[in-house]
Amino acid sequence: MTLLTTTSTSPKQPAAKPVQFLDRDHSILAFNERVLDWARRADVPLLERLRYLCIVSSNLDEFFEVRAAPHLTAAQTSEQKGLYTVESFKALSALAHDMVARQYALYNDNLLPEFEKQGIRIVSHGERNADQKRWVKSYFEREVRPLLIPVGLDPSHPFPQVANKSLNFIVRLSGHDAFGRENEIAIVKVPRVLPRFIHMPDKSSSGINKGMLFVSLSSVIRSHLADLFPGREVGQFSQFRVTRHSDLAVDEDDVQNLRTALRQGLEQRHYGQAVRLEVSSGCSDYLSAFLLKQFDLPELALYRVHGPVNLVRLTQIVDLVNDPRLLFIAHKPSYPTQLVQGQSFFERLKQGDVAIHQPFESFDGVLDFLREAVNDPLVLAIKQTIYRTGSDSELMLLLREAVRRGKEVTVVVELKARFDEEANINWAEMLESIGAQVVYGVVGLKTHAKMLLVTRREGRHLVRYGHLSTGNYNPRTARLYTDVSYLSCEPQLTLDMDNVFVQLASQSRLPKLHHLLLAPFQLQRKLIEKIDALGEAALKGKATRIVAKMNALTDEDLMLALVRAGQSGVKIDLIVRGACMLPAQVPGMTDNIRVRSIIGRFLEHSRVFYFRCEAVEELYLSSADWMNRNMLRRIELAWPVTDAKIRQRIIDECLVAYLHDGVDAWDLQSNGHYTRVNAGQPGKGYGAQAALVARYALPERRKK
Repeated sequence: MTLLTTTSTSPKQPAAKPVQFLDRDHSILAFNERVLDWARRADVPLLERLRYLCIVSSNLDEFFEVRAAPHLTAAQTSEQKGLYTVESFKALSALAHDMVARQYALYNDNLLPEFEKQGIRIVSHGERNADQKRWVKSYFEREVRPLLIPVGLDPSHPFPQVANKSLNFIVRLSGHDAFGRENEIAIVKVPRVLPRFIHMPDKSSSGINKGMLFVSLSSVIRSHLADLFPGREVGQFSQFRVTRHSDLAVDEDDVQNLRTALRQGLEQRHYGQAVRLEVSSGCSDYLSAFLLKQFDLPELALYRVHGPVNLVRLTQIVDLVNDPRLLFIAHKPSYPTQLVQGQSFFERLKQGDVAIHQPFESFDGVLDFLREAVNDPLVLAIKQTIYRTGSDSELMLLLREAVRRGKEVTVVVELKARFDEEANINWAEMLESIGAQVVYGVVGLKTHAKMLLVTRREGRHLVRYGHLSTGNYNPRTARLYTDVSYLSCEPQLTLDMDNVFVQLASQSRLPKLHHLLLAPFQLQRKLIEKIDALGEAALKGKATRIVAKMNALTDEDLMLALVRAGQSGVKIDLIVRGACMLPAQVPGMTDNIRVRSIIGRFLEHSRVFYFRCEAVEELYLSSADWMNRNMLRRIELAWPVTDAKIRQRIIDECLVAYLHDGVDAWDLQSNGHYTRVNAGQPGKGYGAQAALVARYALPERRKK
């Protein structure tokens, strides 16, 4: 925990009492505890519970890949570097070990028995009958063995390069090899192209389980390790997986071509510093010590697991079973209620702004807007930012078609979008090769803002139409993440957008903006000014209110401003899905601040900021979380919602609904821990996401 003293930016506002902020990394792990709860909930369909277990494992992988290295390095060198110490490594390791143990206990003791009740089994070698063993043997010989090359270790065969998060086996052999030597350790690397779970035919007489039996790839290989070493005796063995530091570090001031430098970095990402080693629970001390030495890891970095070393791959079971009874009822979003399919977007936006609340309303509205722009001969130019679109993107294909039709297409591609770098590089190269203007933003700053701007010839005038969003231009995640898309042709707002595009391409000085708040220039400062102004108003006895919804709250200056405002009397509600370093309801410190986290079927992703003084309301949508990197090291946007009806709709759907959630909400307590609302009655009560699904259900769904 960090002790920070608040200071006032206004002489009218007294300095507030110091507050001890929560640890960021601990808060990230606490968030994953809340996600793991979905895998426990009896009111959640069984396959979805398994999916949430996998999500937690995926999140933990990323935590180790991105956050663990500084703590590990501090532990190995015994040097304190800021918050990174031997003690911080031990504390995080203890939390991570405990979470992993509970994950596997949940998998083995709860989920697997529940699957068996449904006739779904993952059959281990010891449980297989003779027919099943013959089938597995045939599969191994036909599909697996031809792709495996065991490596016996000796001076001419050193320990092989093991890729990040790949499945491997270590084997201890006895006897002599073909050359009469006694090299005892061998490594078997398992190719990623092999499926981790395989359907196994069920030939039982009852037929009850027909088509619902599975075998894991690790079990298939484990059962036939001896076949890989003819003439040798297999003794100790274990599957293992190493996680490596994978956050690309490129010195942008020292490279001539960022795209080339990132491509070279991607080639090395899979072989970065080892930060975690996972082995089977039965792995011998001899083999685990051997592996720890190879990867230069301390004992605390070793995780013994009672099951597959990569729970993430269990998502294949979800896809292979695909039983509607065991899944959420399929959600088909309605077409945006403010739009009429077939009506021109350009004509509609002249009547007023449009908001799309995803995924309750369909992202198809955004695609249709771009599609009309591409096909309209009066559209002269299209400009767009690209952060995460995925490797298979209809949107990017539309931009390619726009170039083919002779339109001026400018794309600002963020090459450093973590774990999407390769897809973005490929899209950038494709668009550049056909004549689009591709730029990579500003050196040292990630372009995280989401903008799409269309310029159209209308008589003697050029008219701009814009789209802004709290989320990415990714149709797949648009079905899973809650976000707000905003369409407008308001002249000053779209002029601001155009000026931002010009600055990103030319790096020229930005003119004064009319509506947009832009990071890293004034977004943080303007937010603090609004918070402090409400604090001053509260001291004068005025009714004041702040409600802010975001993914993470870790920016110290913004947290200090919130503490000042709360101690001045402003009522503050924060809806923070993930990491939150600001403690709530601490007597005498943050009594007026409440923090709530919503973990639901859909990932809460929208950023909505509400400020009220007496009857005067302001509402902003944004691409930015309240994190230091978003405020000072990224190009981010916030924009006001000026249409009164849309503003009230967003307040009701994105803020009020979540403050009243009694199903998926967790409230942060004064001791830094989260308590689930209505935990004793899972599935009962008002759930914001469920209510919004019902509100926007298609007419035929409503009748049912």
